[in-house]
Amino acid sequence: MISVHRSEDRYRGGEPDTGIETRHALSFGPFYDPDNLRFGPILACNEEHLAPGAGFDEHPHSHTEIVTWVVEGELTHRDSAGHSTVVRAGDVAHLSAAAGVRHVERNDGEGPLTFLQMWLAPLESGGEPAYTVAPGIADSTPYALPQAGAMLHVRRLTEGERTALPDAVRLYVHVVRGRVALDGEELGPGDAARITGAEGLEAAVVAEAAELLVWELR
Repeated sequence: MISVHRSEDRYRGGEPDTGIETRHALSFGPFYDPDNLRFGPILACNEEHLAPGAGFDEHPHSHTEIVTWVVEGELTHRDSAGHSTVVRAGDVAHLSAAAGVRHVERNDGEGPLTFLQMWLAPLESGGEPAYTVAPGIADSTPYALPQAGAMLHVRRLTEGERTALPDAVRLYVHVVRGRVALDGEELGPGDAARITGAEGLEAAVVAEAAELLVWELR
């Protein structure tokens, strides 16, 4: 079964007056929809837009696996475990909040910043927080997230190209850029498909180049 969720239907949040605009794919903060709480281990999929100089002041997280994908610009990350990094387009950043951690996320660059942040529930709670960055991840190198029983696949496709999607109990497909056809549906930037019982599926580029994030979920 495939359920398509359009970019324009996302809940708009953030603090636009401070340069933060957020689009939530699932229930988050003041936005509550009992029929849209999570998809498998995925608790949140937030599209964040930060103006230069804007950001999220130090705040806590716990018992959450947080994966960040930068679309445009540079994201500065600092946390209470002593990590300080700049995440760029093509990098996968993973914060394992474990029993508890505090962090800061800012756009310290001169241009706009857009990033996608996905929160996943861990299979086990507790432990020590950790932070890693996989720089310039390639299409053929999936990023394993065993803490949540998940695998992230990046697909970058040229016009007219097709790609097979993994067979899985659940797939979450997010279109970062471009337009793709999937099982009779056309998806554009910011659109997502939630798929259960995925088997023998392909995504095909409709126009221009495309970039997809595909979560393979238990």
